[in-house]
Amino acid sequence: MSTDAIVLLKEDHQEIRRLFREFQDAQEGPPKRRQELVNRILELLTVHTYLENEVMYPEIRRLLPDLEDDILESYEEHHVADVLCVELAAMDADDERFVAKTTVLIENVTHHVEEEEQEWFPKVREALGRKQLQEIGERMLALRPDAPRTPTAPKALKKALDAMTA
Repeated sequence: MSTDAIVLLKEDHQEIRRLFREFQDAQEGPPKRRQELVNRILELLTVHTYLENEVMYPEIRRLLPDLEDDILESYEEHHVADVLCVELAAMDADDERFVAKTTVLIENVTHHVEEEEQEWFPKVREALGRKQLQEIGERMLALRPDAPRTPTAPKALKKALDAMTA
């Protein structure tokens, strides 16, 4: 298992995209299946954004100040996703706006992932050595077991509420 921070984040992205495809395939299916998929999506996104916000972004911001604008944009993209996640966590799959709201979440997260993978990650990889990326990845792995699992968990909800009022 790699401890490279970018590899770890890309693995998360791959799993999230897989769940997005499953949700899109299940849109016309039973609400219970849609709910299960969204619950899993919310869990993965909550953990992923927590690790990026707590470890990756602050560390890259410190090490690579030229990427400040990219990081600030990423924080804002996370904010939008956090708000949608909190709203989805409070909805039932048979709500008339559930699929629409999930679709907006998928579109926003897909855009964010593509930007990270195509623009931001290459800049970070070029600027940082393998050792630094492994150290960042090790910190993310160490924090993962304690990361919030739902957008309404106290740590996750506080971050989302703070972002809404900022």
